[in-house]
Amino acid sequence: MTEVDFITQVHQSTKRDYVKRVVEHDKAACAEAALTWSEAYWDGDRSTGYGGYRYDGRWRPIAEKIVAHYGLAPDAKILDIGCGKAFLLYEFTQVLPNATVRGIDISTYGIQHAKEEVRPFLQEGRAEDLPFEDDEFDLVISINTLHNLCIQDLWSALGHMQRVGRGAKWLNVEAYRNEREKANLLYWQLTCRAFHTPAEWQWIFEQTGYTGDYSFIYFE
Repeated sequence: MTEVDFITQVHQSTKRDYVKRVVEHDKAACAEAALTWSEAYWDGDRSTGYGGYRYDGRWRPIAEKIVAHYGLAPDAKILDIGCGKAFLLYEFTQVLPNATVRGIDISTYGIQHAKEEVRPFLQEGRAEDLPFEDDEFDLVISINTLHNLCIQDLWSALGHMQRVGRGAKWLNVEAYRNEREKANLLYWQLTCRAFHTPAEWQWIFEQTGYTGDYSFIYFE
């Protein structure tokens, strides 16, 4: 279990006004809209989510780094838990044309508006109840998803992630290292349920038997 960062550069490319997020809108109402995981979250106003989540190629370097780091075979089988619109899965198919990709997400809207080329390989479902066989995948990833789960579902999701992967596993979650980052996370987040420090996350990984790699994003 090792901390491996692939996406901080993407996270830091977005400028955030944390206080504005709280004072300009009814934050509770915005969170309720985001938690429908519908158009409001993906392609609605910025106050309720991404403000328009569109393919722009930013995930290609991430896919290349992951493939190289884990030495994935050309025909690797890859699962993305919380795949959303599956832009990263699409990039995996470009880096590894013979790979088999699968994606699962809670959002019907996200899947319906996913990258067309990989849409047939996606399904609606929950991280805490993965409908896949034991040791089915060479790589299992989950980006900015598991912190959205309540503790009992998080426990189950990590167990399932461990179960279905026969090879590399990597996840990314939100965390905070100090009071300023905690405040910024609270101001910015819309869907987060698991608010933890890196040490707390690492303890959770150990308790659930998760042995894969991980990274954190911080709201500095």
